[in-house]
Amino acid sequence: MLAVPWPRRGLTRAPPGPKLRGGTSPLLRLTDPRLPPLLWTAAAAVLGGMLFTLLHIPLAWMLGAMAATGALAWHEKAAVAKPTRPIALIFLGLGLGQTFTQPVMAALAWALPWLVLGGFLAILAGAFTAKVFARLAGTDPETGYYASVPGGVIVMAILAQRAGVSVPAVTLAQTIRVMVVVVVVPPLVTWLAPRGGADAFLSERPEVDLAGLALLVAAGTAAALALTRTGLANPWMLGPCALVIGLSAFGVLPSGVPVWMVNAAQVGMGMSLGVRMTRSFILSSRRIAQTSVLTTLLLILLMAALAVGLAFVSHLPIAGAILGMAPGGMPEMTITAKALEVGVPLVLGFHIVRTLICNLFVLPIWRLARRLGFA
Repeated sequence: MLAVPWPRRGLTRAPPGPKLRGGTSPLLRLTDPRLPPLLWTAAAAVLGGMLFTLLHIPLAWMLGAMAATGALAWHEKAAVAKPTRPIALIFLGLGLGQTFTQPVMAALAWALPWLVLGGFLAILAGAFTAKVFARLAGTDPETGYYASVPGGVIVMAILAQRAGVSVPAVTLAQTIRVMVVVVVVPPLVTWLAPRGGADAFLSERPEVDLAGLALLVAAGTAAALALTRTGLANPWMLGPCALVIGLSAFGVLPSGVPVWMVNAAQVGMGMSLGVRMTRSFILSSRRIAQTSVLTTLLLILLMAALAVGLAFVSHLPIAGAILGMAPGGMPEMTITAKALEVGVPLVLGFHIVRTLICNLFVLPIWRLARRLGFA
C-alpha cells in the first residue's frame, strides 16, 4: 500500500507521553502507558455517539465520535490505536457490499453513464473552486487545484506528490474538506432533499448467521490485506466490499452484517477523523485552513446544484445524487447513505467511479486547462 506523506506538523502529532497514533505493535500490553488514553478516547467516542443518537442528529455515531475525539485531541489528550481505521473500513465494506443484489447491480449498470458524468463534473467543480482557493490561501494555482478537487484525501495527496506540489498543503485542505462535508451534508440531505425514488437501489437486509459472519469477517480481512499489495487507495474498504458484492450478487452470502457492526465502523471512522483535530493541525497553516472551510462550503453548494440537475435529467433519486456527488470521502458518504437509507449502492457507485476518474484524468485535465488558459 502506498504510504501517504502527511505534513510534519499536526496530522499525527503525539500528545506528551503516549504517541497519538503510532506504535511498534497494535497489540498493547496492560502496562503500556498508552493504554489509558486509548481507553478514554474510545469511551468518549462511544458516549459521543450515544449522545448524538439521543439528540436525533444525522450520522450520530460518526459525528458524535468525531466531536468527542476532536475535543480531546484539541487538548492533546486523544489517542487512537493505529488499526482502528482499517478495522472500521473492513466492517464498513462488509456492511455496504451486502446491499448489491442482482437487481441492484442491474440498476447500477443502467446508471453507469450518469456516474461517469458525475465524476467528471466533480473534477470540473473542483477546478472552478481552485482559483478561489489559490487566491485566498496564497498558494500557486496547481496546489490550489489538487487541494480543491474532491478525489479523496489519500488519492489527492498521492497525486499531489507525483505532480511535485505541496503535499502538506493539499493534505491539510483535503482533510478539512472531509470534516466540513461530514458535518454539513447529512443535515442538508435530511432537511432539504426529497426522499424516495431509490427503490431500485435498495434491498432487504440478509439475516445474520454467527458462523457465517465469522467466516465473512475473516475472508473480508484477507481480501483487504491482498488488496493492499496493489497500491490502490482505500484497500481496507474496497477489498471486503468487492468480496461481499460478488457473494451477494450470486446469492451465496453466508451471513448479513448486523447493525451494531456498521455503528462500530461509524465510531471508528469518527475517531480517526477527530484525532487529527489538534491545535497544531488546525493552526499549522491558518490561512489554508480558513480557506479550506470557505471553499468547501462553496463546493458543497456547487456540487449539490449539479447533483440536482443530474438527478432531474437522469431520473436518479435526488438524495442519492447529492450524496454521490458530495465532495466528501467515499467511506464517510457511504456511511451517511447507510444511516439515511438513501441507496448505498448508488452513492458508493458514484464515489468509486469518481476515484477511478480522478486517478486517470486529474493530471490530464490540469494540463488541458493550462493549455487553454483556464489555470
